[in-house]
Amino acid sequence: MAPKKGVKAAVAAPKKKLGTIKEKVTNPLFEKRPKQFGIGGALPPKRDLTRFVKWPKTVQIQRKKRILKQRLKVPPALNQFTKTLDKNLATNLFKMLLKYRPEDKAEKKERLLKRAQAEADGKSVEAKKPIVVKYGLNHVTYLIEQEKVTNPLFEKRPKQFGIGGALPPKRDLTRFVKWPKTVQIQRKKRILKQRLKVPPALNQFTKTLDKNLATNLFKMLLKYRPEDKAEKKERLLKRAQAEADGKSVEAKKPIVVKYGLNHVTYLIEQNKAQLVVIAHDVDPIELVVWLPALCRKMEIPYCIVKGKARLGTVVHKKTASVLCLTTVKNEDKLEFSRILEAIKANFNDKYDEYRKKWGGGIMGSKSQAKTRAKEKLIAKEAAQRMS
Repeated sequence: MAPKKGVKAAVAAPKKKLGTIKEKVTNPLFEKRPKQFGIGGALPPKRDLTRFVKWPKTVQIQRKKRILKQRLKVPPALNQFTKTLDKNLATNLFKMLLKYRPEDKAEKKERLLKRAQAEADGKSVEAKKPIVVKYGLNHVTYLIEQEKVTNPLFEKRPKQFGIGGALPPKRDLTRFVKWPKTVQIQRKKRILKQRLKVPPALNQFTKTLDKNLATNLFKMLLKYRPEDKAEKKERLLKRAQAEADGKSVEAKKPIVVKYGLNHVTYLIEQNKAQLVVIAHDVDPIELVVWLPALCRKMEIPYCIVKGKARLGTVVHKKTASVLCLTTVKNEDKLEFSRILEAIKANFNDKYDEYRKKWGGGIMGSKSQAKTRAKEKLIAKEAAQRMS
C-alpha cells in the first residue's frame, strides 16, 4: 500500500552481522604517550642482571662445572647419573624409606638405658634385630655381593674401552717383568732342553708317572713315612725310662720307606728292593741316570715321578732323589701289587722303546713358521717344474 500524504515512511533498521568484533573505544582525553628512557626520562624496566653479578668462587666453580658437563662428551658410566627417578615414584620411595629410619642418638641412648635398667632388675632382655635402612658404601657393597640381587631396572651395558670410557682390564705383564737371574737361567735351560737334541738316557726322565697313579703311589708311601726327630726323641726317652725301670724292651724293626742314593743302590744290588721311585728333576742328572738300567737288569719295578721336593716331604727332607720300598704290611699287599703291575707296564716293559727314543728338537713358533714357509715355496717350485 502507498503511504498517506503527510506521513513519513518508516526507515528499516540495518540488520546486525553475526560474528563481528566490537571496536575498541579509545578515550580522547587520554592520549597514548610512548615512554622516553633518555636522561631525565622514565625509569627503565627491570632486567635480569644475574650474569653481571660477581658471585662467590664456590658458586662460580659449580656453574662452570655444570656448563662443562653439558658441553663435553660424558661417558655412559657417568651419564647414567643424570637419569633420575621421576617425582611421583621418588615420593613413594622416600615414604617407604622413612618408615625404616634407623634410630638416632637420643633413641639409642633411651634404648640402652632401658636395657641397663632391665638387666639391673634381673629381667631377661630379648634384643630383636630391627629392620632398618642400611647405609655406608662399604656396608651396602658387602650386602650386594652377599645377596647377588639382580635389579631389572639396571640393564646390562657392555663396557666401552675408548678414550674417556671404562678402565681397561688387567693384562698379563709377565713377559715385561725383569726376573731374577736364577729364574732367567732356569727358563733358558728349559728352552735349551726343548731346542737341542736330547739323548735317550736323559730323555727317559721326561716320561713321568700319570697323575692318578702317582696319587695312589704317594698315598702308599705316606703310610710308611720314617719317624721325624721329635718322634725319635720320644721313642728313645721311653726306651731309656723302661731300661731304668729294669724292664726288657723289644725293639721291632719298623717297615718304612728307605731313602738316600747309596742306601737304595745297595738294596737294589742285594735284590731287597720291591719298588724304586726316582725324581725327574735331579741336578746333576748324572747321579741317577744309570738307575733305570740297574733296576731293569735286577728286574726290580721302578718309576720316574715329578718332583724331588715331593719325594723329600715323604721322608721329612727338603729334597730326595730316590725312594725305595722293601716290604709292605699284609693289609696293603693287594693295593701294592696293583700299583706294581701298572708301573711295570709303563716303565720296565717300555725300557727298550725309551732306550731308542731321542728327545728335543722342538723349535719355537717363529722358526716353525719360517720352516713351513720354505717348505711351501719348495713345493710350489717343484709343481711349476712338473707343469
